[in-house]
Amino acid sequence: MAQASKKASRIKAKAKTASAATAGLRPLKAARAPVRQPIKPAARSERAAAARQADADDVAVIALSLPEPKLNSSMAAYFKLCHDKLGFVPNVLKAYAFDMGKLEAFVALYNDLMLGPSGLSKLEREMIAVAVSSQNRCYYCLVAHGAAVRHFSADPVLGELMVMNYRAARSSKRQRAMLDFAVKLTAQPWTMEETDRERLRRAGFSDRDIWDISAIAGFFNMTNRVASATDMRPNSAYHRLTR
Repeated sequence: MAQASKKASRIKAKAKTASAATAGLRPLKAARAPVRQPIKPAARSERAAAARQADADDVAVIALSLPEPKLNSSMAAYFKLCHDKLGFVPNVLKAYAFDMGKLEAFVALYNDLMLGPSGLSKLEREMIAVAVSSQNRCYYCLVAHGAAVRHFSADPVLGELMVMNYRAARSSKRQRAMLDFAVKLTAQPWTMEETDRERLRRAGFSDRDIWDISAIAGFFNMTNRVASATDMRPNSAYHRLTR
């Protein structure tokens, strides 16, 4: 009995000590959920205006008044194929559609360079398109082909880096040599020498590959200038692709 009494006394003493130690503590409050700030009317208005501007680009494709397109059967089928595959017809095709000869020539050369057999991957070809367009600051091609880089690489960050500065991207030595060549050909074509071609060979490119790099760079230098001269506007859908 005496031992039980002593044990009970010790338990009470510990309880008093614990009570004294915690007397100054306040009970914890439940964490509050973060409050989402409502969008201010001015910001909402700006977003709506930006959306309307992007949608307007799907109506006024270029700043020139050209004849209404009358597609022949092959180009009508091609437009349908684009719509079925992409969900829209690229505005560049609509811009060329006033003249079937020009439209067919553009489509044939584009498809050969960007989709035809080549030692360059589709991603590498799109990277050239964006690097050249960045040098020329072509709005249409940066938006459209920046989206293509995001698609083929499954890397939205790479698409943004290519648009802003390809040198900041963590590209391979092969890709960096390819892009350096394409940009030099764009900015200073008169300075191209055998040493530039040899650098591509050392990076693993064949002479046929060098032809393709040069042809793609040349093609986009042409399309960049036509797009800039006519204020060609990219489809609004491109802005949202592969984000």
